[in-house]
Amino acid sequence: MTHLQLDEPVPGEADDGVWLTCIECGATFAPFEAVRYTCDDCDGLLEVRYADLPTFEDFDSEAPADGVWRYSAALPFEEGVSLPEGGTPLHEVPRLEDDIGVARLRVKHEGMNPTGSFKDRGMTVGVRVAEEVGVSRLACASTGNTSAALSAYGARAGLETLVLLPAGKVAAGKVAQASLHGARILEVDGNFDRCLDIVQDLADRGEAYLLNSLNPFRLEGQKTIGLEILERFEVDEGTYPDRIVLPVGNAGNTAALYKCFRELVQSGALDEDAVPKLTGVQAEQSAPMVEAIENGWDHVERWDHVETRATAIRIGNPVNAPKALPGIRETGGTAVAVSDEQITAAQRDLAEEGVGVEPASAASIAGLRKLREQGVVDADEQVVCLTTGHLLKDPDAAAEAGSEPEPVPDDTDAVLDRL
Repeated sequence: MTHLQLDEPVPGEADDGVWLTCIECGATFAPFEAVRYTCDDCDGLLEVRYADLPTFEDFDSEAPADGVWRYSAALPFEEGVSLPEGGTPLHEVPRLEDDIGVARLRVKHEGMNPTGSFKDRGMTVGVRVAEEVGVSRLACASTGNTSAALSAYGARAGLETLVLLPAGKVAAGKVAQASLHGARILEVDGNFDRCLDIVQDLADRGEAYLLNSLNPFRLEGQKTIGLEILERFEVDEGTYPDRIVLPVGNAGNTAALYKCFRELVQSGALDEDAVPKLTGVQAEQSAPMVEAIENGWDHVERWDHVETRATAIRIGNPVNAPKALPGIRETGGTAVAVSDEQITAAQRDLAEEGVGVEPASAASIAGLRKLREQGVVDADEQVVCLTTGHLLKDPDAAAEAGSEPEPVPDDTDAVLDRL
């Protein structure tokens, strides 16, 4: 690994030991003096940096509950707009572990967050920053989970929330969440990437505060996924996982986990040799990150036409690719594309272990199975698969993947006959 060193603070730019750095040109900015999503000088992506990086001993073991804000020593604030979030389970799946053929397999189920996806981790920090910079309207483009999370956290903070969704392309459960939490929902005649183009334009005009993962503070909350995995896995297994496999849409989690590991290495809390391999999974018809990895590119080519039943990762222009591609490469990971049929099969496999997830979440299991069959993943590896959203996010997909109800007369003997 060669990209594990972080910047020293620049005098005058750090605010309480926090500042923003452009990953392209190195320019630095004070974090809260103005609304800023990308670099003023080159339009590159920004990262949040800290003067003091914590070790595991710095995290608050006396916190009232596990969750994102237990890790406040690694975040810009002591507390955020919270529901609360984090502290999600790391499931054992013994039959799936044996079937795929790895030494250890654990499933980190982010669908157990308050609104049913990992996006809550980013929103607890992002909406807190919105309060800090004094905005009144929050906005996002979404394939569904971001809109649900932003709507809930915006409601909690008492802020107006605007969400742009690709018309007819968002699962009903997610639209219902945004609607009930009081968001203004606009359905755009275009795909997710066009929705994000419009939200960025609105943000540039000062009409809304953007809370997609282009916002660097979103990823700060999401990096706590990595902290929880390392702590829990070490307790359960006495070591760290060799590999973390995760679905890739906008690549925010891949970027966030890579930043988590870099900060732990920099602080001395994690040895470079112990950093898990980051392995991304996309649907075959929505796979620009996989294309970039396979071709050795340092960028992604935008796919204007994407399709998959895994709606949460139906994205053709992952904005965090400049952060995520190095994360995959520098940890020794890879990326793989899987078919919708493989995703559905993996969703059923997880359900048979009692873990209910939406289709995009199951991509991680489908990708692990494919890589194991190809010999890319070894039999002696200890693996964590990230599942990003709850089964009820997309009830229609769950019903299609599951068994059909069987009609019977209203009679006990008829029921027994059917059985």
